[in-house]
Amino acid sequence: MSALLAETTRPLAPSGPALVGISRVIVVLAAFNEEQNLGCLLRKIVEQSRETSLSFEVIVVDDGSTDRTWQIAEDFRDVLEITTIRHPVNMGLGRSLADGLAAASKIADTGDVVVTMDADESHPPGLIPRMFRAVREGNDVVIASRYQPNAHIHGLSARRCLLSYAVAVVSKTLFPIPGVRDYTSGYRAFSGESLHLAYERYGRGFVDQSGFQVTIDILLKMRRLPLVFGEVPLVLRYDLKKGPSKLPTMKTIKATLRVLLKHWLGGKGLPAVNS
Repeated sequence: MSALLAETTRPLAPSGPALVGISRVIVVLAAFNEEQNLGCLLRKIVEQSRETSLSFEVIVVDDGSTDRTWQIAEDFRDVLEITTIRHPVNMGLGRSLADGLAAASKIADTGDVVVTMDADESHPPGLIPRMFRAVREGNDVVIASRYQPNAHIHGLSARRCLLSYAVAVVSKTLFPIPGVRDYTSGYRAFSGESLHLAYERYGRGFVDQSGFQVTIDILLKMRRLPLVFGEVPLVLRYDLKKGPSKLPTMKTIKATLRVLLKHWLGGKGLPAVNS
């Protein structure tokens, strides 16, 4: 990435002995003005690292925040392995995920698991160990799904829930993926191998959407690879999020429909590789 576009701070060397060969969870967080949420989320990730045998590394992409988001991420260096990438201006969720996933792919070993999740506390980090196990059990991509049994949604309007469900139905009808019901959840776990395969296939075009529609575009691209997909039930805690929503609902719906049309015209709605 050009130095003019982003500032990157690499993690400090760990103070203890290196755990050679131990698989890591690499968490990618795209954050824009999340000073009210990021600190609490990072504390919960620290708790997961202490309560489990998993080794965590976090990549925070500060997408041109005008608050203390950057400083809060930096304050956790003593307790977490953190890489920070800073955009001088807001460039959108897609650009942030592109930079975060590219950085994760470069450092991810074969046995590592890369997790993407929201930085606003709506995605509970306590689910990460279960997603990690699901990858270890043979899945290449694991989605924290709102449409699995025992999933719950708290704090989201009925209108938003209905729109999300409608998009899921249309997506599932046009592009069936065995094991997948939730096409737009951004809370996902990827095996290191699956990310490497995606970048080998698509290069920089793997993540090339600018807005929130990037989540479904990534999934539809990975659908064409020989991967196994799975889901775990998500308890979505939108009621814990502090601050206004950054999701432009109708704009995102329109952009998502354009992505679906692009993939339909480009792929003729062919079945997934693993179906």
